[in-house]
Amino acid sequence: MRLADLRDVAIEDIIGRHPVDTEVESIAGYIAGKRVLVTGAGGSIGSELCRQLSRFSPSELIMLDRDESGLHGAQMSISGHGLLDSDDVVLSDIRDTPSLEEIFSRRRPEVVFHAAALKHLPMLEQYPEEAWKTNVIGTLNVLSAARSVGVKTFINISTDKAANPTSVLGHSKRVAERLTAWAAAESCENYLSVRFGNVIGSRGSMLPTFIAQIESGGPLTVTDPEVTRFFMTIPEACQLVIQAGAIGRPGEVLILDMGRPVKILDVARRMISMSGRAIDIVFTGLREGEKLHEELMGETEHDNRPFHPQITHTEVPPLSPYGLDHEKWEKTSLRRTTASKPYSASSIGTSNE
Repeated sequence: MRLADLRDVAIEDIIGRHPVDTEVESIAGYIAGKRVLVTGAGGSIGSELCRQLSRFSPSELIMLDRDESGLHGAQMSISGHGLLDSDDVVLSDIRDTPSLEEIFSRRRPEVVFHAAALKHLPMLEQYPEEAWKTNVIGTLNVLSAARSVGVKTFINISTDKAANPTSVLGHSKRVAERLTAWAAAESCENYLSVRFGNVIGSRGSMLPTFIAQIESGGPLTVTDPEVTRFFMTIPEACQLVIQAGAIGRPGEVLILDMGRPVKILDVARRMISMSGRAIDIVFTGLREGEKLHEELMGETEHDNRPFHPQITHTEVPPLSPYGLDHEKWEKTSLRRTTASKPYSASSIGTSNE
């Protein structure tokens, strides 16, 4: 195999399973003819989500992001141009409440996919206040704007790190799930979350990182010889998100069955073998807040599969915005010194679950 061929390796060759077919085409009718807004539309997940949504004939597809270059790429891939002079692209930040409210009031979306988030675990361990501003308050801003214009379907994109969270990232996304459940109860509309593992091929994920390290001659960096992760492809993740709008119920969290967790060391060795190069592997140690083995479900959550054999429906307790405590979040973030002890809801700026 040539080194360049690594960029076209199928997922089953890397993580040992075939992508799940969620049969999204048969149940995505709620998109047709609707005004659909996607936050974080310039990101890896957001842009692919927009590409898939465009196939289902929404009356409008509104791509919102604060990253103009990301919006340029998303528009180019869908429309064949990146002129950035049409109203399908919206430059805005979910932290900016007045801007968000004005956009929702003017464009009046009916379906919202909330993909905007900060996602890099070690970065948010260093800057927990940014996780609060974007993943917690930003999500609340989008939920509030959506409720104000009567959005019927709202899909919050979450992560497996929200299950029994041990990191700032995980806890901020757990809070976002609970705020979404609260909004569902308050609005009586279909507001829910989708949780999945690492998305192979997304920006900053393992696959492009390993490819870049191999191309530069190594070494490949792995945190721990025993570390495992769940993986899914970008198309899989986006199909699950779209399907969630059809089969998810208010306040639920949907989780894709991703098979067995994958040992990262095995993936590194497999990719080195495919490259035909002699590349060293260096172990860097688990980072602050990082788990050795990720979990898809929390300790108190139940695995119910009422509609699809590979999609779990579970519930999270709603959290009112009045239960948020920024001062407690700040204090806990400052005194945190260990990665192995999970955050508790009461110690990190929320009420008890």
